[in-house]
Amino acid sequence: MSYQWNWQVFLQDTGADQTYLDWMLSAWGWTLTVAVFAWIVAFFAGALVGTLRTVPRPVVRGLATAWVELFRNIPLLVQIFLWYHVIPALVPAMKQLPSVVLVIFALGFFTSARVAEQVRAGIQSLPRGQMMAAQAMGLTLPQSYRFVVLPMAFRLVLPPLTSEAMNIIKNSSVAFAVSVSELTLFALQAQEETSRGIEVYLAVTTLYMVSAFVVNRIMGFIESRVRVPGYVGGGK
Repeated sequence: MSYQWNWQVFLQDTGADQTYLDWMLSAWGWTLTVAVFAWIVAFFAGALVGTLRTVPRPVVRGLATAWVELFRNIPLLVQIFLWYHVIPALVPAMKQLPSVVLVIFALGFFTSARVAEQVRAGIQSLPRGQMMAAQAMGLTLPQSYRFVVLPMAFRLVLPPLTSEAMNIIKNSSVAFAVSVSELTLFALQAQEETSRGIEVYLAVTTLYMVSAFVVNRIMGFIESRVRVPGYVGGGK
């Protein structure tokens, strides 16, 4: 028996003065909002923690290592529930925050542990002579990281960071668990209401793929603009 496609389902009214297409595009916007802000949190927290994991201060390195082990050893869905149910109960001021903000923190900190490891690996892959030369020129430790080490380390880790930036879009789908109106929640509800699950999930899958592909191309452009000849991907 052949399947009867019905793409007109997206033009049907949902009963809330909007079509399913309008609802899906709104959900796509929420998906991108969660992913973009979570990536900002993950990038800056991960860069800081990854850098601190390489400094010559055992206590600081230990704290940074604890951060990484804490956030990468707990499943993402569990962290979402912790931020949604537990942390607001322990910190009453956070009860006023909308669930989307809590999801952004959860996803951002989870991804920051992975970013931190990549930044650490990038720093440690550089020749030790770079740090020694910077300090021989009179730069302080923070200045050596700021002007010598980190600019080169970030160039080296751009390919794995591209994967993390794409992953954060896909991982944003767990936000449905706390009722954030993103694409996965839309798909679950729309297929129940219309019984057109194949069309709904194909459309949602396409939007996830388009989003991840655009991120891939943006990061590829950045990589091509900042590459250094002689290093990874820099040619001769």
